[in-house]
Amino acid sequence: MPLVTLSAPYGAGGSQVGPLVAERLGVPFLDRAVPAQVAERLAVPVDKALSRDESVGSWLARSGVWLGHVGSVLSAVPPPEDAAEEDRFRLETETVLRRHAEGAGAVVLGRAGAMVLRDVPNALHVRLTGALEARLRQAMRLEGVDHETAERRRERIDPAREAYVRHFYRCDPTDPRHYHLVIDSTALPLSACAALIVGAARARDA
Repeated sequence: MPLVTLSAPYGAGGSQVGPLVAERLGVPFLDRAVPAQVAERLAVPVDKALSRDESVGSWLARSGVWLGHVGSVLSAVPPPEDAAEEDRFRLETETVLRRHAEGAGAVVLGRAGAMVLRDVPNALHVRLTGALEARLRQAMRLEGVDHETAERRRERIDPAREAYVRHFYRCDPTDPRHYHLVIDSTALPLSACAALIVGAARARDA
């Protein structure tokens, strides 16, 4: 079955493109569904899994940890008390992604999918991107917020996601070499981006 991973910074439209691609390919869309499945595997409340979903990335971004190296600022930002549990959630997230890869396929948004599933045959790894201001304008339109709010959200979300991938997978998530397809999703309608991905996924899976 088709397997697509989507990497998308804030404002690139990953949350809109992902469900469109999944519907057209007839596979599950994995975003909020991932922590729900992790919660089931760990027998913990879903709210707890949701709160953990990107908490490690947020801490890494604040502490200045990059590619496994600890910055001097780390002494001012102590690690979470339950760092071992955070790592357990990350490992279970990887397990959930791999189970879908081995089974019914999926469209996976974020969660370092291109790195976790890099060795899966026929998987299609996609990066949505765009110039910063173009992404902010798109986020303003999609979320109905002003420029200041969009910028605050970007400053919180993007560093956390990037730090997570760099630290745990020793990769730069912006590097196009990790992807089969890189699309400026601010230059094309999001429906057209989805159509491009669907076509590439079917060709890859043929």
